[in-house]
Amino acid sequence: MVKRVEYNRIKALEYAKKWAYSRNPQYYNFDNVGGDCTNFISQCIYQGANIMNYTKDFGWYYINANNKSPSWSGVEYLYNFLVNNKEQGPYGKQTNIEEIQIGDIAQLSFDGNKFAHTLLITDIDERKEGLDKIKIASHTYDSYNKNITDYIFKKIRFVHIEGARK
Repeated sequence: MVKRVEYNRIKALEYAKKWAYSRNPQYYNFDNVGGDCTNFISQCIYQGANIMNYTKDFGWYYINANNKSPSWSGVEYLYNFLVNNKEQGPYGKQTNIEEIQIGDIAQLSFDGNKFAHTLLITDIDERKEGLDKIKIASHTYDSYNKNITDYIFKKIRFVHIEGARK
């Protein structure tokens, strides 16, 4: 029987803060092979969910650089896993800016077609309006508490992590 587990947003945030400007040696650094952004965000989500899904090809897991799911380090694959996952591991739903929380993710499209960058939401400043209120953590373009509006992009989508199952 699958049991729901709460997503610990604080643990995800603490991990992001610790590793935003460096690399955890337990994980391969993908900077030179397409970017490390989604790998880093998967690490953050894992800290908050504490459960992987080892389903070959369609799960969400990391054992080593040569034994990981496509969703661990691929932007579209992570999105598809989170919004479609009905089994073990974290799950979420695409949402709007009004429903996001710290520990959720944003994904950016620079060309208006393909989403190519994954970010962790680290702060939401309710005194500000729209995208100006969002701060993020990221790898590839290493940052912590960076304004999301510092990026130049054509499209954005948000995924609210609802929890995890084990």
